[in-house]
Amino acid sequence: MCGIVGYIGQRNATDVVVGGLQRLEYRGYDSAGIAILGAEGLQLRRSVGKLANLITRLASEPAAGSVGMGHTRWATHGGVTEINAHPHRDASGEIVVIQNGIVENYLELKGRLMEAGHTFLSQTDTEVIAHLVGVYFQQTGSLETAVRHAMADLRGGNAVVALCIHAPDTLVAARLGNAGGVVIGLGEDETFIASDIPAILDYTRDLIFLEDRDLAVITREGARITRLDGTPVTRPITNISWDPVAAAKGDFKHFMQKEIAEQPRALTDVLRGRIDQEAGQVFLDDLKLDTNALRRIDRIYATACGTAWHAGLMAKFMIEHFARVRVEVDYASEFRYREPVLGADALLLAITQSGETVDTLAAMEEARTQGVPSIALVNAIGSQAARVADGGPLYLHAGPEIGVASTKAFTSMLAASYLFALYLGQARGTLTPNQIRPHLQALIELPGKVAQVLESAAPICVQLADRFHHATNALFLGRQANYPIALEGALKLKEISYIHAEGYPAGEMKHGPVALIDEHMPVICIAPRDGIYEKMLSNIEQVKARGGEVIAIGSQGDDLLAAKASHVITVPSTLPLLQPILTVIPLQLLAYEVAVRRGCDVDQPRNLAKSVTVE
Repeated sequence: MCGIVGYIGQRNATDVVVGGLQRLEYRGYDSAGIAILGAEGLQLRRSVGKLANLITRLASEPAAGSVGMGHTRWATHGGVTEINAHPHRDASGEIVVIQNGIVENYLELKGRLMEAGHTFLSQTDTEVIAHLVGVYFQQTGSLETAVRHAMADLRGGNAVVALCIHAPDTLVAARLGNAGGVVIGLGEDETFIASDIPAILDYTRDLIFLEDRDLAVITREGARITRLDGTPVTRPITNISWDPVAAAKGDFKHFMQKEIAEQPRALTDVLRGRIDQEAGQVFLDDLKLDTNALRRIDRIYATACGTAWHAGLMAKFMIEHFARVRVEVDYASEFRYREPVLGADALLLAITQSGETVDTLAAMEEARTQGVPSIALVNAIGSQAARVADGGPLYLHAGPEIGVASTKAFTSMLAASYLFALYLGQARGTLTPNQIRPHLQALIELPGKVAQVLESAAPICVQLADRFHHATNALFLGRQANYPIALEGALKLKEISYIHAEGYPAGEMKHGPVALIDEHMPVICIAPRDGIYEKMLSNIEQVKARGGEVIAIGSQGDDLLAAKASHVITVPSTLPLLQPILTVIPLQLLAYEVAVRRGCDVDQPRNLAKSVTVE
């Protein structure tokens, strides 16, 4: 949820940058800093905590100049300390860098730089970028070229802005992947940079959005944009209305479309401040249950509604696998009415995007009356569920989700559940640091893989929507961890397109739903190469034998699946219990495109509400 603001022009850059960061405070952060270039040279001011602390410091240690940039950080690598706050310097101290995203290969790059004699002051991956830019600047004398070369070394989604005392009239910004956006605002003899539109709307509404693998050289006169390989490119200028809703939506047609596209960034934000790759540890500092309490847990009740219930089903797979604790998953609306017998060593895991869902709150109250602590896996900060969870909230940090049909909150729930399962396994001794490290690496790589799916699946889903948007029924099939994803895919389609759809365990298809299959029913089969891949192929054969048209979600390079299915959307491979985060993305895209073609109100489907506060 990091915020980026940059400025070059005639104004006091400190005022513009700090004001822009204040407008991004809603995104969440734990430290802040600015770098200003002026008559006093390069001036860095950083502080831990809220922006008010940075503003207080600036009152006693002013920084003045007409060029500058600032950042609000939510920690990923390294703790919440001033030395870890952005901006970060290179080895010479003459270049500063701010960054959104995660450098997937930062340990490898840091090791390479340390072998070359570099000393690092922080524990962040951002400082690695600063040192790389510094190395390439020494070789080339060009900040633009240095940033270009440094970005070529990085893996993972990253947005980077660099400033150098030897290029005092220039900022260089680059975007790699989809974990962080970059918006350039154009004014009269001044130019702005931000990670989100609200930061600069007070100054301009003429905006340029950098795309994946774009690099911009920014001066007072505007921006010159190239691809990372140096090829010149022109990006359109978008005029944004002052209307806050239109501004928040940006250049997307619907909030749901925007929120699907925001998932790489949202998944990155779930991880911030919670992982240490080098130590092989997970940190969930908001939780109030100590290690002894976690070790005593012998059963977990996951309660939720709708999409969050599907996340609860996934949490069951994760927690039982990593922590070896029994998990029962209940609809929150049914939980208290069955008079559950929870037991002394139980834990309630309440999953809710809004934190205000009345059924989920009632389940938490039932647990409290039986002396059972609860943890709330929740997106809305300060919500009722977060306040009443005596075991503490586990915030998603997915940012505002306006579309009624949940997308980025769902995938964030899955990632947060994965972290919680690892944390529980760590506390209970079922996982060692060596066993945890590959899972942390896979989590770090996940946002980049989601970005790949968004890019590759989108055009296929458009074609499929053109073909199937007149369908009246659809069947979604999956097995094991992808069964909850089949349920979620069906729910998304019925919620926003009003097509009747059902999710089913693929192995159970022959016990009823097979009677519905004919040439008019699309059957969406989730079949990545996993432990039950061959079973899914058999189920696909059964659908084909009855004339069904199969849309398969499978692994990249799977020629066998492509030969059996009518249509295939492929996703990259990852660890088995993270694979569903990738397989659900095409289902979200497909539901969205179908609903658009049917003329439905995508963001506000009939009869539905974002926060259900009545029984």
